[in-house]
Amino acid sequence: MNAIKTGLLLAALTLLLLFGGQMLAGQQGLTLALVLAVVMNFTAYFFSDRIALAMSGAQPVTPDEAPRMYHITEGLCARAGLPMPRLYVIPQAQPNAFATGRSPQKAAVACTAGLLESMEDDELEGVIAHELAHIKNRDTLIMSVAATIAGAITYLAWMGQWGLILGSGRDRGGGGNALGALLMIILGPIAAMLIQLAISRQREYSADAAAARIVGHPFGLVKALEKLGQYSRRIPMRHVQPAQAHMYIVQPFAGGLAGLFSTHPPLEERVRRLQSLTI
Repeated sequence: MNAIKTGLLLAALTLLLLFGGQMLAGQQGLTLALVLAVVMNFTAYFFSDRIALAMSGAQPVTPDEAPRMYHITEGLCARAGLPMPRLYVIPQAQPNAFATGRSPQKAAVACTAGLLESMEDDELEGVIAHELAHIKNRDTLIMSVAATIAGAITYLAWMGQWGLILGSGRDRGGGGNALGALLMIILGPIAAMLIQLAISRQREYSADAAAARIVGHPFGLVKALEKLGQYSRRIPMRHVQPAQAHMYIVQPFAGGLAGLFSTHPPLEERVRRLQSLTI
């Protein structure tokens, strides 16, 4: 069911992009939207992992440098039927982690230094299993594509705004719809963000359930999520862009609008669903 919902939400995001292009500049806008979608998704498909790792400051580690992380990941990969991902450590005090890569063969898992220091073995196992579940479910690609399309919609709205200010677009025969263009400029980025958030939340629930099945029980992940919620409120995550928030196992920012427009479902609900899971 979560996979169907995700597919429908991705379709809605794509249609919003095309509709926005049509409203802003008619056939020319539609063509521009298609070109934007192709170029940005090409970039997301081939380079999203490198971009995410570079922006987070993640550093590759060897088995000798992170033996516990390697040992746990190897065991979980054997259970999940996955190839061993590349492993990275992020020099951040807040416990957190993310996975990236367009396929299981190109995947990477990054854990913060704070996560490795604060988690017991069963808790770290639950967190890494969650990230491997994202890899197995191809969520790393799905969420990169969703973020890219949402970014294209925002960029298109920004271009439309400047087009109206400078008097271009419809007045030059672009064929756009004035009211539709105005609605796209105002509401398009908001709608794109809400759809992206819905996709991210669905994939988090699915990854939690899949992680519990990989491990064989949900208890380690439950304990880890409860800890992570406490730490994220006390320890800030530095030098992280809001566009990256959806990648992490828990929301790296706490309070304010970050809580209102969270890329993650409430931790309490995630814990509740895990505790009620039958494996």
